[in-house]
Amino acid sequence: MKTEFRKANPAAEIRSLMAFDRKVFPLSDLFDADYWKACVVYWLIVDDVKAGCCAFEEHVDFQDDLRTDGVNPPLKDTLYIASTGILPKYQGQGLGTLLKSWQICYARHYSFKRIVTNTRGRNTAMIVLNQEFGFRIIRTTPRYYSDPSDATVVMEIRF
Repeated sequence: MKTEFRKANPAAEIRSLMAFDRKVFPLSDLFDADYWKACVVYWLIVDDVKAGCCAFEEHVDFQDDLRTDGVNPPLKDTLYIASTGILPKYQGQGLGTLLKSWQICYARHYSFKRIVTNTRGRNTAMIVLNQEFGFRIIRTTPRYYSDPSDATVVMEIRF
């Protein structure tokens, strides 16, 4: 299996990003075009297929669950992983582990001191994966997600 990470151009690839999002996440969790364009985005390419994707906000903290304005505040040296997704047909093949490992390498390469991320409470596979890499739960916010209703679990790792 040949894999590579390729930086996306959200403005030029917005349709592809939004289509990928629809294949991986519940409709209520989808990013709008403006948010995709505000993120740093990378594709995980497997045998020339866009099998995975991740999106970052650099130098910000995740606080959307605590704020009413929906804005994540700046926080120097923190990388917020806004999205980590693997297409369903590629799940269970270790690609989530590869992508998480690459995200941590990315953060270290660019001298981030902390990574923060969040996921649905029922997404135990992602919670366990993050914990295997040393992330710890810093808070759980009930009813953050809708359709279906679910908590968000906010996790971080510090270097």
